Amino acid sequence: MTMTAHNPTATAPSTDPLRRTSLTAGILYLITFVSVPTLALFQPVREQADFILGVGSDAGVRWAALSEVVVALACIGTAVVLYPVARRQSQTAAIGFVGARVLEAGLIIVGVVNVLTVLTLRQDVAGTPGADEAALITTGHSLAASYDWTFLLSQSLIPAFNALFLGYVMYRSGLVPRILPIMGLVGVPLLLASDLAVFFGLYDRMAPLAALAALPIALWELLLGLYLTVKGFRPAAVAALPPARAVR
Repeated sequence: MTMTAHNPTATAPSTDPLRRTSLTAGILYLITFVSVPTLALFQPVREQADFILGVGSDAGVRWAALSEVVVALACIGTAVVLYPVARRQSQTAAIGFVGARVLEAGLIIVGVVNVLTVLTLRQDVAGTPGADEAALITTGHSLAASYDWTFLLSQSLIPAFNALFLGYVMYRSGLVPRILPIMGLVGVPLLLASDLAVFFGLYDRMAPLAALAALPIALWELLLGLYLTVKGFRPAAVAALPPARAVR
């Protein structure tokens, strides 16, 4: 009788060495969408002149500010997690992606500080003896305008550059289906054109045209997050990536 030695590794399924990376990146991308309701929750700060005087509830504004901080941290997280993978395809694009993500996060925090300053004035100054209500309302308008501009630069303009850098990497590498980065790359000129229109006052950032122009990149980021979370990187593309030590 002959006995055949069983090699347990011969039938073991191959594993994706970057699965943990893709899963983490996907989850972080999905976390960035927790700020979607903030546009509505920040409306009292932007549109109610007497909000800073203590009129209405500020609970929603506080939750929105917290969610923006979470988004800023998740933005940095996506860049940190994907950098080792992206640099194996293009170090220039990988560095550009990290830089754009960090800048986006920094500007988001600036916008949150403006909103939290309104809440501080509302709580500590409004209603106190001798408080100048007209001056408070003017200050509230100024802080709301500052938030609007930081939002335009952070969560509208910079995502176009994020899509350009990461979309290039994902398209060239084939780590995800190419329809996804194509969606993001197509959205780059649309979003840039829309942001320029808002910048020069042709329409408001809340206008339907602005939302329509932002849709392709928003879908790119959402579908990328879902794909990386559920499927991960495509194994054949992972195997074709150059070794990290070979990148210059």
